[in-house]
Amino acid sequence: MRFLQIGMFVSSVLVVGIVAVLLSSSDGMSQELPTTKAERVGMSSERLNRISELSKAYVASGQIPGLITMVARDGKIVHFEANGQRGIDDLRPLKKDDLFRLFSMTKPVTAVAIMQLYEQGKFQLRDPVSKFVPELKNLKVMKDGELVPVAREMTMHNLLTHTAGLSYGFDPNDPVDRAYVDAKLWEAKDLDEFAARLGKLPLKFEPGTQWHYSVAVDLTGVVIERLGDQPLNTYLKEQLFRPLDMRDTSFVVPDEKLERFLPNHFVDPKDGELKVVDGQLGSAGIPSDIPGNCFAMCDYQNVTLFAAGGGLVSTARDYMRFAEMLRNGGTLNGIRILSPKTIGYMTSNHLPAVLWKKGDDGQSRPTGLPAFLGFGLGVGVITDPVSAGIVGSKGEYFWNGASGAAFWIDPVEDIVVIGLMQRMGEWPIYQPDLKTTTYQAITESKE
Repeated sequence: MRFLQIGMFVSSVLVVGIVAVLLSSSDGMSQELPTTKAERVGMSSERLNRISELSKAYVASGQIPGLITMVARDGKIVHFEANGQRGIDDLRPLKKDDLFRLFSMTKPVTAVAIMQLYEQGKFQLRDPVSKFVPELKNLKVMKDGELVPVAREMTMHNLLTHTAGLSYGFDPNDPVDRAYVDAKLWEAKDLDEFAARLGKLPLKFEPGTQWHYSVAVDLTGVVIERLGDQPLNTYLKEQLFRPLDMRDTSFVVPDEKLERFLPNHFVDPKDGELKVVDGQLGSAGIPSDIPGNCFAMCDYQNVTLFAAGGGLVSTARDYMRFAEMLRNGGTLNGIRILSPKTIGYMTSNHLPAVLWKKGDDGQSRPTGLPAFLGFGLGVGVITDPVSAGIVGSKGEYFWNGASGAAFWIDPVEDIVVIGLMQRMGEWPIYQPDLKTTTYQAITESKE
């Protein structure tokens, strides 16, 4: 009888254990991306070591204090390494789970969030933005030094492709950009106030006539809040970060994680030396005394303005999970974020369709971008790798951040690459070097 009771006890424990495993695997949140030898996915371990050599050389030269590189193929990590130190004034070794400012690598995250709402039928790309942000109903555009009413309203398609006529305020010689600086957009207490301030500014050009990098993604954050009926940070946490187990990604760095938050750096134009950013940054990535100009999102603790275009902090691990979801057709560990059809649409070049001003030859051109580069919904798209002058694949999509953060996804080779650093201003040539050392490690191309 005693043996029977023991057997029943053991059986019950096994059942409970099996159920726990099944529940955890169906949740997907506890499953890390698998690691494998490069040779098992058509790459060379020996050649991948060149990424390590490259990183160490950049750190040794003093160009970058520290950086993290991560490469995955077919959903499996083949390279993940931290090189260098936390900062020029912090000689402790950089760790793989240290926190980086993403800056504009926030934009693809925002793009996925708005496309979730698109899939729910909350808007169409042809809808005017003012349908959701009435503060932008009666905009004017600067033409020949005069403000005139726009010929047509900006659409959601314009907003998501940077063809809305908006700007960033980077050019001190441009009257529209000067108006952006004077409006102190980044001092708005929240996205509603941001929209109210933006609605009083003129457009740089007619919507749909040019590509121009801008606050369009920050404005997209306003739309997400209103269509999602909750603050942007809450929406992203519930709809993206929690399902994807992006446990260290947020607009706010909590007290318990401050030790992992890295210092930012810039190249001092006076002596060419790397220095720690202490305070504000101007549009060129160097210290600025312009009041209210904190494009670097100086405060990452007392945040009320959730900058959808550049405010997130994250880790290499978290961003790889986000990027792998995209490469894998919108799903990670059985949790679906978007349809593969939607991702294919997002990562197509939308500029020929969205630009309605044609040249003398009748062809629309993406003003402001080189010929080899197109733009989708929230990501840049390589349309001609030969013209780009660096190895890659047609249809590769990517984006970068102001402090040197970068990622790209190659749907031809099924590769995801992430490089993170904290160095503002003129970027070193590290990113193209990282591309070269990644692709040369491929021994079995899928092209």
